[in-house]
Amino acid sequence: MPAFWIVLIVLGIAVAGFVLGRSRALNAVIGDRRDLHSLPNYYGWNAALKGVVPALGLLAIWLILQPMLIERAVTGLVSEQAIAEERDLGLVLADVRRVAAGLDAAVAQGLLSGDAARDLSTASDDIRATLATAGVALGSDVQPAVLAAAQRFRVLSGQAGLVMVALVLAISAGGTLYGLREVRPDFRARNVVEQGIRAILIGAACIAILTTVGIVLSLVFNTIEFFRLYPAADFFFSTTWSPSFGGGSELGILPLLWGTLYISLIALLVAVPIGLFAAVYLSEYATKRVRSVAKPAIEILAGIPTIVYGLFALLTVGPLLMKVFGDDGLGWMQAGTAVMTAGLVMGIMLIPFVSSLSDDIINAVPQALRDGSYGLGATQSETIRQVILPAALPGIVGAILLAASRAIGETMIVVLGAGAAARMELNPFEAMTTVTAKIVSQLTGDADFASPEALVAFALGMTLFVITLGLNVLALYIVRKYREQYE
Repeated sequence: MPAFWIVLIVLGIAVAGFVLGRSRALNAVIGDRRDLHSLPNYYGWNAALKGVVPALGLLAIWLILQPMLIERAVTGLVSEQAIAEERDLGLVLADVRRVAAGLDAAVAQGLLSGDAARDLSTASDDIRATLATAGVALGSDVQPAVLAAAQRFRVLSGQAGLVMVALVLAISAGGTLYGLREVRPDFRARNVVEQGIRAILIGAACIAILTTVGIVLSLVFNTIEFFRLYPAADFFFSTTWSPSFGGGSELGILPLLWGTLYISLIALLVAVPIGLFAAVYLSEYATKRVRSVAKPAIEILAGIPTIVYGLFALLTVGPLLMKVFGDDGLGWMQAGTAVMTAGLVMGIMLIPFVSSLSDDIINAVPQALRDGSYGLGATQSETIRQVILPAALPGIVGAILLAASRAIGETMIVVLGAGAAARMELNPFEAMTTVTAKIVSQLTGDADFASPEALVAFALGMTLFVITLGLNVLALYIVRKYREQYE
């Protein structure tokens, strides 16, 4: 049974528990709510929460652990093949999952029966053609060990799915019944419900923290593995980026960092003045009617997908720059993909980040500072320059640093607008690339995670993570250190 239907059934049990719990509480006092410790709804929520929270918690944990445990169970069937073919075990297991999904699709579409899927053999059946008919394309023929592991994967997944459904529904029904049994006039339902909600909020916060820890650890472990295969000194100090999956790669990060910082600098040179001036106008000069229209219009830029910005850079900004700086103009630009193209478009994308944050910060400056300046005879422009902006400067600097972090992590605009050349040039009309673009290129296709050419993506990601984390910490430090001077 799909998880979606399980969730719907559990929610249905919870709704029934809420209705019955509320009704049972009212019946216990013959309709006189004053004899209840808590409002009737709290008794209903108590039954509903005890029916839904443990069940959905078990479902989430089960869905996370089940594939891992099943993969471990079938690893022995494919490990010898992976060693014989000198392939990464993870890639072989990915083939197993793909074949298992294809068999499930074939059975669901009626192309195969359940027994036929279990009895397939690479010796007598064209597995690749069968799965292609079901809509699952494979890059190579299915090996016997992979097929056996996929069939075992399907069997274990089916058995685990049945057990999961039974346990989740049993826990949901049992929790709801337990909540209904607790209903009595002196039961402190409100306290229990509030403690339960607090536990849910704490759990959500822990999930967010653990997710961050998991991301960092995955980067750290793979980065350590990369540095076991490739010298750290060559990675950090070499000026040549020339990966080759056949061997003999030069994986120096300096050209990528230079391109990243160069494009980000141009983007900030575009976004900071425009965004800051827009924020000053909206907060100090614009009427309420103009502000109600202009502010949402500027913030629409933040909602545009970055792939659209990339297409805008490739199809519009690049050709326009070529007309001015290309062969028909000044002759400085050889192609539409260049640092300047990506920087200009990225700067447009960052305008709402700088504008919105700066606007909120400027509006947070106490009105008493404005009134004091006007009382001393200063004009509005003098008040803005000498009072408001200095007071808001720490927050504005923080907003700029956050925008810089966003620029450093951008990918699609760089891929489509800046080109793919890893070089260290001062000419902004030359094609260059960034760290994020090379992370994508190194992990595109069937990457062999036992090679430094694939693992270098994690080292690049870790370097980028440290840089952006440093900028964010610096922004928070500046805001917190100087904010209290004007409160």
